[in-house]
Amino acid sequence: MKKSILQFSLTLVVLTVNLQAQTNKTVEVKQNNPIITDKYTADPGALVYKDKVYIYAGHDQAPNDVNSYRMNEWLVYSSSDMKTWKEHPIPLKPTDFSWAKGDAWASQVIEKNGKFYWFVTVTHNESIHGKAIGVAVADNPLGPFKDAIGKALITNDMTTQTKISWDDIDPTVYIDDDGKAYLYWGNTVCKYIKLKDNMIEMDGEIQTVDLPKFTEAPWIHKRKDWYYLSYAYDFPEKIAYAMSKSITGPWEFKGILNEVAGNSNTNHQAIIEFKGQWYFVYHNGSIPTHGGSFRRSVCVDKLFYNKDGTMKRIVMTTEGIAN
Repeated sequence: MKKSILQFSLTLVVLTVNLQAQTNKTVEVKQNNPIITDKYTADPGALVYKDKVYIYAGHDQAPNDVNSYRMNEWLVYSSSDMKTWKEHPIPLKPTDFSWAKGDAWASQVIEKNGKFYWFVTVTHNESIHGKAIGVAVADNPLGPFKDAIGKALITNDMTTQTKISWDDIDPTVYIDDDGKAYLYWGNTVCKYIKLKDNMIEMDGEIQTVDLPKFTEAPWIHKRKDWYYLSYAYDFPEKIAYAMSKSITGPWEFKGILNEVAGNSNTNHQAIIEFKGQWYFVYHNGSIPTHGGSFRRSVCVDKLFYNKDGTMKRIVMTTEGIAN
């Protein structure tokens, strides 16, 4: 009997030691966000084409002692699994537009009939004051891209809803089920226009959308019968969204989707579906060395929907896309 008690006691001691060892064991968290860590990347636009995702991002190049946006080129990355990203040669710079003088701000690439149209924000030269929207075109998603028009598509003197010179920024384009394309953009006021079939001319008058606390960064996507217009809300920026049964509205405001993205005053999103899963692509300022609102980094997390079609709040994670 004493021998049995002793054996039982020894077993308890061994189990306790093993449990304590497991409890004290350090588990390393796999960090997949930000997805790019050797450069500062911002304002992501995402394109799903065939079996890959392409992310087109601005390059934050401000020196460590400069607290302003310095962006002289766009970058492009591709992935087949949303986890491993490959950088490609620089596809486009503001200097590729003869009428622009700088500032590689937010942009989006979209494909139509085998051509890839890149809608970009730049600063116009001295002939027209303010920000402008241009279009570049290529035969494949990696370029080379060239100016498709030879002039800006949208200039500051064409829009009079506000007196600021930076209200013509952040273009997003969606091609509807009938093949018609629509361009949304804006700062302070959200604007949209239908495009002609050639994707480089406006078809009709510029329209506006009344959205609560609209700041900038509109993005259009569709799921089932619902259209979604997400945008940067207030400042520092969160992402909010509205829903509609039509690409042109009316839009019903649904609330906040993403909170302030850590250490960044701006918040800029792309929403895509890839291989049956929805993703939310955004930027934050989380790189420890000099990261911040002027040196941002692109991240990716999964996006989910409720049964009524509304979107669930985004959970921003360090792990990112792990599986």
